[in-house]
Amino acid sequence: MTPHTGPLVDSHFHVYTRDMPLLGSAWHRPGHDATIEMCLETLDAHGVVFGVISAASLYGTYNDYVRKALKAHSRLRATAIIDTAWDIYQLERMRDDGFVGLRLLWRPLAEIPDINSDAYRRLLRRCADLGWHIHLTDKPERLDATVRAIEDAGVNVVLDHIGLIDTAQGVNDPAFRAILAAIDRGRTWVKLSGGYRFTTQGLADSCAAALVNAGGWDRLVWASDWPFAAFEEKVTYADTIADLSRWVPNPDMRHAVGARTPLKLYFT
Repeated sequence: MTPHTGPLVDSHFHVYTRDMPLLGSAWHRPGHDATIEMCLETLDAHGVVFGVISAASLYGTYNDYVRKALKAHSRLRATAIIDTAWDIYQLERMRDDGFVGLRLLWRPLAEIPDINSDAYRRLLRRCADLGWHIHLTDKPERLDATVRAIEDAGVNVVLDHIGLIDTAQGVNDPAFRAILAAIDRGRTWVKLSGGYRFTTQGLADSCAAALVNAGGWDRLVWASDWPFAAFEEKVTYADTIADLSRWVPNPDMRHAVGARTPLKLYFT
């Protein structure tokens, strides 16, 4: 296992069981369970002390299993997928259970909801009032506008998987430049994770290097993306820790990305 400075925080992984109710539109059907017990065993084996469960889009607004994990383990936090019709009383209960943000997984959508609609302006205000962030994944061509709308509502943004701007322009893509600009504005964080999901050879490393140069001390967090949906047999947990060491060679900065910044972002 690659050495690291602890306590390490894994800022994005999933837990589920195969008998949970998948959406009819689910893009992936897991072939095995990823239970909370299996997850914690994996974290412990790799020296990871704290973790943030990412809402799995496969299950939509079914947050029940994640909620159960949060109530049983104080070392965990989570994001949720919700319906905009849920009221403040439901969201307050979720906050008290350990949810710290809402996930908008909009990248697969040809058309997205109007984030400036009454429903979303109300939802974003509630996020601001609760101290929650928006956990966002969107298409490159929409990303800048979506991030700015969330920021304008007074809500922090956390972007998945190095921004996942997997395009021919790569680090020169306007969307990736928009991510760097958002980091500079101070309300956006990016996860160093999921490099294996890039299809362009070497692009994940190039994007990670640009992000480390722009926001390595205060605006980046590390994550494993366990159990590596659709790549279960190609990636190991140790691989993702090795990615952290490769992307962030400075040990002091690596401590910030792997521990100090996510502890402040998710646990305070």
